[in-house]
Amino acid sequence: MLERLFKLEDHGTTVRKEIVAGITTFLTMAYIIVVNPSILSATGMDFGAVFVATCLAAVIGTLIMGLWANYPIALAPGMGLNAFFSFTVVGSMGYSWQVALGAVFMSGLLFFLLSIFKVREWIINSIPMALRFGISAGIGFFLALIALKNAGIVVDHPATLVGLGDIKTPQSLLFFGGFLLICALSFRRITGAVMIGIIAVTLAALAMGLIEYKGFFAAPPSLAPTFMQLDIAGALNVGMISIIFAFLFVDLFDTSGTLIGAAHRGGLLDKEGKLPRLGRALMSDSVATMSGAALGTSTTTSYIESTAGISAGGRTGLTAVVVAALFLSCLLLSPIASIIPAYATAPALLYVAVLMTSGLKLIDWDDVTDAAPAVVTALMMPLTFSIANGIALGFITYVLMKALSGRWSQLNASVVIIAVVFILKFIFLDAA
Repeated sequence: MLERLFKLEDHGTTVRKEIVAGITTFLTMAYIIVVNPSILSATGMDFGAVFVATCLAAVIGTLIMGLWANYPIALAPGMGLNAFFSFTVVGSMGYSWQVALGAVFMSGLLFFLLSIFKVREWIINSIPMALRFGISAGIGFFLALIALKNAGIVVDHPATLVGLGDIKTPQSLLFFGGFLLICALSFRRITGAVMIGIIAVTLAALAMGLIEYKGFFAAPPSLAPTFMQLDIAGALNVGMISIIFAFLFVDLFDTSGTLIGAAHRGGLLDKEGKLPRLGRALMSDSVATMSGAALGTSTTTSYIESTAGISAGGRTGLTAVVVAALFLSCLLLSPIASIIPAYATAPALLYVAVLMTSGLKLIDWDDVTDAAPAVVTALMMPLTFSIANGIALGFITYVLMKALSGRWSQLNASVVIIAVVFILKFIFLDAA
């Protein structure tokens, strides 16, 4: 049955290899089951319900990817967009988390339609590489700021806007220790480095009496507080357009980049360097996002950590099915997840930030018309506490920079249209 369903022999793999690969992928991304509820609960969402929604969204998305697209790619609520959801859309802009969930659902629906009508290739190919690198780095800086804020390292200051917190507290020291441990384990290629770091900090906090043990296994918390609580009507407000676009835009490039990168790592590309069944893979991602929004979590996306399982031999959807089964089993671990403090998950956020900012090295720093828009994009995300603002200002800067430099040939219609839309948004919507 497994051979018929996943074509293991055609892909040069075995059931054992796929199981090992699935376990490897799960260990590298399991941190999300505690990090995501920690971030989203800042909006007032029920921690237990978000924990269940996170696990189920990962199960649904990963199963669809494995059984329908037959790829060893795992999905879960994405880092960066969960922070955007909590701290920008809800925290800074004042929308309810129900409306924010509605925006996530709408972005997933648009992603699904783009996949059906094959518009995605046109969008992906038309966006300048400099802006792509700037967006990735900006999300990294955004996550870094949130991590440092959660750990009490960066605090607000009336004179200088931000300042250094008390780095001598046990929480701050545990944060630094956790970050160093994750980086060291990652450098040594230890599987599950991020999860090990989170567990180590939590155990140290437990030994120091900073947190209280509440048990290990328990029945899953109720999903009722977040299930089908999304407000789609509220998300259709004109002011939400840029937010929906930000969710869609980041998910589109994250997913496409992850799929291509992981497929290249596993030798899954065809002779023309294209990914077979790309449409199915992208639709799996979009369906997972809509399902996740209905359950009560932010955008669900393909995880680059899937390359760890691919490196371990995973080549088919059976790897993804194994990952889904492990996420399902995590539903019984809510007592452990609920005691993990913010300063234990903050090192994971900072480590992910390091990975995301690495794209800056690919920018052509000798061409200021590429470098400047990328830097504007990257800096404006953390400084305005908004991924959407960073993307908008990046596009506007890119178009104006190229136009004033006389490089009209490097501009295409889609980039110009997007920039004009953002300019109109700042003039009319933000001023209202």
